[in-house]
This record gives sequence, C-alpha cells and structure tokens, in this order.
Amino acid sequence: MLKKSIFLLFTIFIFTSCSIQENKKLKIATTSWIGYTPLLYAQEKGWLEPLNIKLLNVVSLSESMYLYKGNNADVYMGTQYEYNFLAQKIESLIPIMLMNKSNGGDLVMSNFSVDELQKTEQEIDVYLEMDSINSILFEVFIKKYNLENKQINYINKDQAYISELKNINKPTVIVTYVPYNKILEKNGFKSLETTKNNYDLLVIDGMITTKETLNENKKTFLELKKLINKAIENLQNDPKEYYETIKDYLIDANYEEFSESLNDIIWINKNIPEKIIENLSNNNFPTRDLIK
Repeated sequence: MLKKSIFLLFTIFIFTSCSIQENKKLKIATTSWIGYTPLLYAQEKGWLEPLNIKLLNVVSLSESMYLYKGNNADVYMGTQYEYNFLAQKIESLIPIMLMNKSNGGDLVMSNFSVDELQKTEQEIDVYLEMDSINSILFEVFIKKYNLENKQINYINKDQAYISELKNINKPTVIVTYVPYNKILEKNGFKSLETTKNNYDLLVIDGMITTKETLNENKKTFLELKKLINKAIENLQNDPKEYYETIKDYLIDANYEEFSESLNDIIWINKNIPEKIIENLSNNNFPTRDLIK
C-alpha cells in the first residue's frame, strides 16, 4: 500500500512538473502567411526549443488575435489593424518586431469583373475575416470602385474555409492573402485588387505583445530576432531548402507557387525604411520598442 502511495505521488509530481514546464513556454500565435514562415522554419529546424518557445499555428489572423486576447498565447502575429483592434482594450500592448510589408500579398478576388460587380443588381456575397486587415482592404476596394451602395452580404469565415469555395454562380467577392489565393485561382476566382497596386494602403506584419512580456523575456526575444534574420537569410541563399522545410504549412503550394508568392512581400526585418517608420508612427502604431 505504501509503495502504491509513493508511486502515485511520484506520478502526480511528474505530470505537475511537465505541466508547469509547458506553462513556462513562451507561446506565439501565428498563421501560415508567407511573411510569418521564418518562425515556422525556425521551429522545423529545432531552433525554438532551446528558447522554450512554442508556436500555435492557426488558420486566420483574427483567430491568432483572439487566442492572445483569451490569454492562450503570450504573443501574436498580425498587421497594424490587429494591433489597433486590441490596443484599445490592452493599454500596454506594443509591436516588438516587424517582419514584412505586403506588396501584393493581400488581395480582393472575385468570380465577377469590377465592371460586372458595378452593373449587377444581385446581392454580392463577400467572404472575409471580419476582425482583420481583410475589412480595411475591402472598404478601400468598394470606395475605389463605387460599390458602397450595392447590397452586400458579409460572410465571416477563416481562410481555410474560404479557400474551398468553388463553382459559384452568384456574384462573390473574397478578401484573402497568399498562399490561399493560389487555391482560389484554381477554383476560378481572379484578382481584382492587391496591396501592390494600391499605394494608399500600407500593410505591415509584425510581432505583438505587452511591454511587460517584452521586459520579462527580453533576452529570449533578442535571440528570436537573430533566428528570424537567419531564417530569412537561408531563404534568400537557398529557397528550395527553405521550401522543403516548411512546405507542409503551405496549403498544397508547389515550389513555383511559393517562389511567386515571395514577390508579394518585402522583408523589413532589417533596415526598416524611415518612410515606413514615419507612416506607422503617424497612424498610432508605436515603433519605439521595436527590436531592430
């Protein structure tokens, strides 16, 4: 009986210790957006384990944000839109690293042309992630093409769901981003607008957390920054090896499609252009605490 009690106590101790160790991990919520793949590459290379970092890979920017809001992540990846959405509720929230600038990686797609959308009397279904940069991109789109007075049916879905849409006859608009656009192209949708041909819309992706989390884990974040830089250098030096390392996260994108999608972003992990810093600062996106 005594031996059983000792064994039971030992087992409880082991599981408790494992649980505590798991809780100590720095959890980062991210998506498979092409601009966040340096994190996925670092994970696959085993670089994150020594830093005690765990990635939570989700299918949408809004899910990433809500994981953080629900205290299920310590850090989340997002654009300045996802930052501003939560900064209204979390006073000490700050961006701590910049990853990339969208250069066509965010898109508005449709099974109708712009001219057909302008002329249609039918209701237009719009699939997007409501609580994300998708909403801003669509607002810019309908203003640019005078579609504000159209009857619009907003459908809030994540990109995994949206990318499965096909064989739709009703006028439909989709707000998406790479690599999901490649699947949608195969399903018959065409690009109508991107961040490459809309110079008024600056979309920056980065890492977001609180000032307290940054201060408590400063050494870890500094090391993570080095690993992100190293991952991007590896991508630039040997893109095929990089692709092979992360391809399971890329939603069936082949190497050629992956290579094409790299043209849709500009890396700003180092040597951030002063114009971008100024633009962000003027739009309530603080840059003082950025790890450069």
